[in-house]
Amino acid sequence: MGLLSSVFIVPNLLFLFFTTSYGVDSITQTQSLSDGKTLVSKGGSFELGFFRPGSSTNRYLGIWYKNILDKTVVWVANRGSPINDSSGFLMINGTGSLLLLGQNKTVVWSTSPPTQSQNLLLQLLDSGNLVLRDERTDNPEDYVWQSFDYPSDTLLPGMKHGWDLRRGLNRRLTSWKNWEDPSPGDTIFEIELYNYPDGYIWKGSKIFYRTGPWNGIGTSGSPALKRNSIYQFTFVTNEDEVYYMYTLKNQSVITRLVINQSDNPFQRYTWVETEKIWNLYSTLPKDLCDSYARCGAYGNCIISDSPICQCLKGFRPKSEEKWDLTDWTQGCVPKKPLSCQDKLKHGFLKFTGLKLPDTKNTWVDRNIRQFETGGQDLYIRMDASELESVDGRKKKIAAIVVASVAVVSGLLLGGCYIFRSRKNAKEAAEKSEKLGQGRDGQEEDMELPILNLSTITRATDGFSFDNKLGEGGFGPVYKGVLEDGQEIAVKRLSKISGQGANEFKNEVILIAKLQHRNLVRLLGCCVEGEEKLLVYEYMPNRSLDSFIFDKTRYKILDWSKRFQIICGIARGLLYLHEDSRLRIIHRDLKASNILLDKELNPKISDFGMARIFGGDQTEGNTNRVVGTYGYMAPEYASDGYFSTKSDVFSFGILLLEIISGKKSRGVFHQDQSLNLIGYAWKLWKENSPLGLMDACLEDSHCSSEVLRCIHISLLCVEQRPEDRPSMSSVVLMLGSENALLQPKQPGFFTGKHSHAQARSSSSKNESSSNNEVAVRIVDM
Repeated sequence: MGLLSSVFIVPNLLFLFFTTSYGVDSITQTQSLSDGKTLVSKGGSFELGFFRPGSSTNRYLGIWYKNILDKTVVWVANRGSPINDSSGFLMINGTGSLLLLGQNKTVVWSTSPPTQSQNLLLQLLDSGNLVLRDERTDNPEDYVWQSFDYPSDTLLPGMKHGWDLRRGLNRRLTSWKNWEDPSPGDTIFEIELYNYPDGYIWKGSKIFYRTGPWNGIGTSGSPALKRNSIYQFTFVTNEDEVYYMYTLKNQSVITRLVINQSDNPFQRYTWVETEKIWNLYSTLPKDLCDSYARCGAYGNCIISDSPICQCLKGFRPKSEEKWDLTDWTQGCVPKKPLSCQDKLKHGFLKFTGLKLPDTKNTWVDRNIRQFETGGQDLYIRMDASELESVDGRKKKIAAIVVASVAVVSGLLLGGCYIFRSRKNAKEAAEKSEKLGQGRDGQEEDMELPILNLSTITRATDGFSFDNKLGEGGFGPVYKGVLEDGQEIAVKRLSKISGQGANEFKNEVILIAKLQHRNLVRLLGCCVEGEEKLLVYEYMPNRSLDSFIFDKTRYKILDWSKRFQIICGIARGLLYLHEDSRLRIIHRDLKASNILLDKELNPKISDFGMARIFGGDQTEGNTNRVVGTYGYMAPEYASDGYFSTKSDVFSFGILLLEIISGKKSRGVFHQDQSLNLIGYAWKLWKENSPLGLMDACLEDSHCSSEVLRCIHISLLCVEQRPEDRPSMSSVVLMLGSENALLQPKQPGFFTGKHSHAQARSSSSKNESSSNNEVAVRIVDM
C-alpha cells in the first residue's frame, strides 16, 4: 500500500462507466464512494466515509464507530495526503487497485495491484476491517487486501500487531501528529525481531518503552497486559508470522488500543454506554521505572524506593558521581570483573520479580525493573565470591532464625500463662478481636500490635497539653516517648468527632497493610473503653502546612525541597492508586495531612476517610460526603461521586499551594472572587503563570520546573474527571520534559461558585431524608 509517486490522472471517459450508487456495506468495481456517502458494516458497528478532524479544513477517508456520537476514528487511508475539498471519492480500478481521488481526479492514495483484477468487492466488516475480496468467496485467507494489515494509530480486537514474514509486512501503530492532523507522528509501537520478539514504543529515534517478551500468559514486562475476564491475549511466533493480538471474551464490550504522543502513549479504552464516554482502562508506561533503560546496564528500578535506581547485587555504579546526581544512564559494572580463564569460579545468582532484559544482543543487561507482582526470575553470572557472601549471610540468618525461634517459643510458653491470668490482657484481646472484624463481620488480617492504654498514657505524660502537637479533624494529636526511647505520635479520637468506629477501624486496617516510604507508618493502636488511639511514627517537622503557610518558616523550603516534596507525594499517591495490594482512594488529601520527617521527606497520613477498591474498580458513589472544603473535587462535593481522579484533583490543589504558599480558600481577585485555582487559571490565560510563585522562591527556583508544575496542577484540577491525568501520568510528567496537553477550564475556579456548590450540597442534606448527604467541612 502506498501513494503513487507521480500524479496519476484518470481519463474523464473512464468515469462514464461508474455511478455513485452502492450497497449498504460494500461497493463493486462498477461503483464508487463519494464524499458525503458512507458504507456501514452489516451489524452497524463501523462506518467508512470522508471526515474532517477537529477544526481542520482537510478531508480524509477513514473508518469510525457508527453509533458513537463523538466520532472516534480508528483508521485513516490518506494520512499524509489530505484532500482540500469535498471532491474526493473511492473506487476499484480495472487492475484491482483501490484508488482515492481528489481534486482534478488526481490519485492521493492507492493500494498495490493484486494478482486478481476481476469480480472484486470492497466491504466493511463488523470488526472494523475494510477488505477487498472476490465477490464469490468471503474466506479471510483469500482477501486481496485488508485495512487490518495497514493500521493507523488504533489496534482493534482481532487485528494482528506484528510481522507477516512471508510478505515482509510490518503491521505497526503510528500516532497522529495531533488531534486535528492524522498524518504519522513520531510515536511508533511495533514488534522488534531480535533474538526473542519484543514490543517497543519509539519516540522519534529513541526507545521509550518496552513491553517485555511474551511468557505464555502475557508480556512479562507489563503485568497489567495479561488474560482477564474481558481480554484474551495471543502471541504467535513462527517462520511465517510474528504477531500479538487480543480478542474479547464478551463480544458486547467495545474497546480499542490507541498510540498517541502523550507521556503515556499506550492507552486502552472501553466504551461506557450508560455514560456515553470512553473510559481509560489502562496506560503504559505506568511509572518512571517503565521508561526504557531508566537505570542503565545492571541497574534495577524500584518505584517505591528513593532513589528509584539501585545496582543489582554484585554490581556498583559505573560513575559514583553521576549516580549520586540521579544520572543513572551509565548504569552499573561488576564489582569483580569476570574473566573467561576463571569460568570455573563463576556462578549464577537468582533475582526474582523482575522485568526481563531485552534480547537485542542475546542477553543484554538493560531495562531491568522490579514488580510487586507479575515479574519473573532472572539468573545473572557473577564471581563466586559474591555468591559465597550471599550463602554466608543465608547461613547466618538461618542460625539466627533457629535461635530466635527457640527463644521466642520459650517466652511464648511462659507468657501464655501470664497472659491468660491477667484480666486486662483478656479485655485487650477482646477489643483487638472486635477491631479486626470488617464491616461484614469477617475477620481481617490486622498485622498490627495492640498497645495498652496505660503504656500510651505514660508515653504522653497523661496526654499533657505540653505534649500536644495539634488538633486534627477527628481529635488531638500528642507526642510521646515509649519506654525504649522511641518517639511516637498519638492520634486520640475525640468523643464528639465525626470519626466513628467504622472510620477508626478503616484507618487501622488500611495503614497496617500499606508499606511505602511516602506513607506515614502506623506502629500500633489501642481500643479501651471509650478511648480509641492510633500510634504513628513521630514526624519531627510536623505537617507541610506548618511550613508553606507560616511566614516565619516558609523560607526553609526552597524550590528544590518543594519539588522533592511534590514528587514524593505523587509517588505515595500512585502507590495507593495502582501499586499497593489494594486500590485505595484517600479522599482527604491536603497540606495538613502531609507529614515531614527529619529530612523533610513527605509522608501521606490520615486514612480515616479512605476507601478500598478491588483491583478493577476505580470509582464509587456515596451519600456521605466527607473531606475538606477547598480540596474536594466538584463531582464529589456536589454528587458524592469519587474515584482516583478525585484524589488527582486534591493533588492539583496541593501542588498550587506548595508553589504559591497560599491557601486554596483565599480570594485573590476581588472583582471576580477568584480562589487559588481561578487565580492560577487567570495567570495562565494571561501567559504569566510564574506570577503564582511564592516570592521567597525567586532566588532558588528553576523556571522550567515551576512552570511545568503549574501546568500539571491545572491538568489535575480540570472540571471533568475523565480529563484529568492518572497519578502514573503525573509521576511520569514530573520526571520528564515531554510536551504536555493544554489544560481545560478548571472546576471550582471562583470563590462564589464553590461556596454555592457547598451550600447546594448542604441544603440537599437538610431537605431530603431519603438521600441524605452529609458534607463535613474541616477548616484548614
